Amino acid sequence: LAEESPDSAYHSHGSSLEEEAAERMDDEEQERLLSYWQSVGRGHQVDVPRDMAEPIQQLTRNNNPQERQTIPFTLIQRKEKLGDLLYEKRQYGKAKWACIKMNEKQYEQSICLGFMKLMRYICEQNSSGLYLGITVPIVTIVHTNEAQSAMTQAVTVAYYLPEVLQDEPPHPFDSDIIIEEWPATIVYSRSFRGITNEDSIMREINLLAAILESPELCLRDTFIIAGYTNPAAANRHNEIWFLQRP
Repeated sequence: LAEESPDSAYHSHGSSLEEEAAERMDDEEQERLLSYWQSVGRGHQVDVPRDMAEPIQQLTRNNNPQERQTIPFTLIQRKEKLGDLLYEKRQYGKAKWACIKMNEKQYEQSICLGFMKLMRYICEQNSSGLYLGITVPIVTIVHTNEAQSAMTQAVTVAYYLPEVLQDEPPHPFDSDIIIEEWPATIVYSRSFRGITNEDSIMREINLLAAILESPELCLRDTFIIAGYTNPAAANRHNEIWFLQRP
């Protein structure tokens, strides 16, 4: 057998040390991110389990603005007043979404737990075994009573499948996640920032209802919260969407 040269032995040993160091840094990053999400989760009364470490790390690494795919829409109208944007009227096309229904006591618990389940699906826990990519916004369908004075507990958290996966979406391993095809829809959208909870959502619903010229054209008990920042962020960028009646 040919003897290994000291030089090649050094290189193979050196590369294995580098790999070990990289793995250690990888583990440290996973722990740091998991700890951060766990502390945020406690604030929302949500337990973030240890098996979320890898999906959280994947999502964090791939969460550059240039990596994200924005859900395509056609802008129909922008309503402004004294230079401030009041709302936009948009047309969204027919598309497939990965959806999960949640029914926690608090809205924040539902979106955090629903988002974690969708993260696992996005981060390789699907029939393709691949990382699917981030699309924004992640949306939550909420319901109110007819008087629009209170939210009901049940919500649906949904992830728009990237364009390349629209024809054949990967199958989720989690049986709670359902792939649905949503019809083309016209929405009236208004931006707001900060946390999303029952109070802030009801405030935004009432605000947009007061601004719209013809709120009766929209569904009275079904609304969408569109989130452009993950639920762990403090100053989130959100939108409230009113859905025009079919």
